[in-house]
Amino acid sequence: MKYSVEPLRTQKEISEFLSALDHGKNRERNRVLVLLGINTGLRISDILALDVGQIRENETIQIVEIKTGKKRWLFLHKLQPVLKPYLVGKSDETPLFLGRNGRLTVNGAYRLFQRAAKKIGRKDIGTHTLRKTFGYHYYQQTHDIATLMLIFNHSSEVITRRYLGLDRDVIEQSLSHFALEIF
Repeated sequence: MKYSVEPLRTQKEISEFLSALDHGKNRERNRVLVLLGINTGLRISDILALDVGQIRENETIQIVEIKTGKKRWLFLHKLQPVLKPYLVGKSDETPLFLGRNGRLTVNGAYRLFQRAAKKIGRKDIGTHTLRKTFGYHYYQQTHDIATLMLIFNHSSEVITRRYLGLDRDVIEQSLSHFALEIF
């Protein structure tokens, strides 16, 4: 069986995932991590590489993606109400997301997401879920696959559609009313 990571397709799914992460002393960190991911479409490695000083008081920042080495703009103005309280008391040099032994790692985020997925009965959540959720909802709101392809730095629209599982949605919708009468 092939393991497939899926986006959170509905507001209810997003809320359930956030609720599953809402525990312990790291609940605020977990919430900000998810909200940053689903609102920027960054890979988890790029999110976890951010420091407090890059985010504090900045509504727009430019980063260099770790995987591609390409520059990417982040627009954070709508996230400021969530980010500002989270940043209080943190020095600019501090990693934005701390784990037990310093900066939260990709593996640490994966384990965190897996525990939350188990709580809500999902087996299709991983570190790419946040990025895919951003892309899925961006596409649903805009139907602009070309710009989404540029945001994700994908080489084709086909790759972007496949990455987001959009073809699955189209097939599922078209088959939802299809039936042959069996005599």
